[in-house]
Amino acid sequence: MSETFLAYACKGKSQPLEPMEVNFCTWDDDMVQMDVICCGVCGTDIHTIDEGWGPTEFPCVVGHEIIGTVTKVGKNVQRIKVGDRCGVGCQSASCGKCDFCKKGMENLCSTHAVWTFNDRYDNATKDKTYGGFAQKWRGNQDFVVKIPDDFSSEVAASFLCGGVTTYAPLKRYGVGKGSKVAVLGLGGLGHFGVQWAKAMGAEVVAFDVIPDKVDDAKKLGCDDYVLMQKEDQMEPHYNTFTHILATKIVNKCWPQYMKMLKNNGVFMQCDIPEEPLSNIPPLVMAGKQITIAGTFIGAPGVIQECLDFAAKNNVRTWVNTFPMEKINEAMQFVREAKPRYRAVCMN
Repeated sequence: MSETFLAYACKGKSQPLEPMEVNFCTWDDDMVQMDVICCGVCGTDIHTIDEGWGPTEFPCVVGHEIIGTVTKVGKNVQRIKVGDRCGVGCQSASCGKCDFCKKGMENLCSTHAVWTFNDRYDNATKDKTYGGFAQKWRGNQDFVVKIPDDFSSEVAASFLCGGVTTYAPLKRYGVGKGSKVAVLGLGGLGHFGVQWAKAMGAEVVAFDVIPDKVDDAKKLGCDDYVLMQKEDQMEPHYNTFTHILATKIVNKCWPQYMKMLKNNGVFMQCDIPEEPLSNIPPLVMAGKQITIAGTFIGAPGVIQECLDFAAKNNVRTWVNTFPMEKINEAMQFVREAKPRYRAVCMN
């Protein structure tokens, strides 16, 4: 069996992706191999290609919302079998031994959370990790989740990053009946956030600057859609929210965000801007006892939980699809903020 596969690689900062042969990671008895069915395009892919969050080891194969059909499993793999439809998100390994890993929080591994691309495994050969804009994927069984039967592959893909990134903080910070949640930004993350919060029993208001998303907001289940540049729309919602799910952060708006929250409110930061956070009013934050909470993807168990919750509660991705060979068109589509609301490339 060949130990290389075809992938779409970026060879330098902000360059187009090109087809090239790359090497599989070294096989072991805990491995799963898949033929990639599709892979979602995420903002993280673009940050990595552009080196917006730090250096990238080129050539780099991005893509971390991977759905595939299992073609090979190692001797130690019992949970997954050949023929299963499975998925992989942002992370493909961890130490498995630290307190966080033992508690099912592998995304916070204190030794090395191995990312699905632009990273290296902690094996003897320090193999490079390659993502899902490719024909195949191979990696550790513990980071592979099963896809519910009633999800199409293109709908399932974006749950592996965009979905879990918004599900996890809402669950962690107790959103439910009696909560009022503001979702900042009705886009690739925000359209998930609205659906999750509604399914959890909360009142949900989406905030954006684009007037023509009002009909989408209603279809997604929003109780209201507010244009942040319209003070007359903002004012009735000040001091009413128990939670803000921030999928888009604008530093100049921090005073406005603080005004939106009730006392003891929680601001959940899903967006990771390339610039540092600034302009946070410390007196208001202290006086209202506001919590600003970071959140980071989700451990494999949380990804599986969010998929199962979505299947039961009719949470679905709104998706635009592209053939895998048109990956650069899909990337540009995302750069221009055109998806309604996620883009997925299909093999």
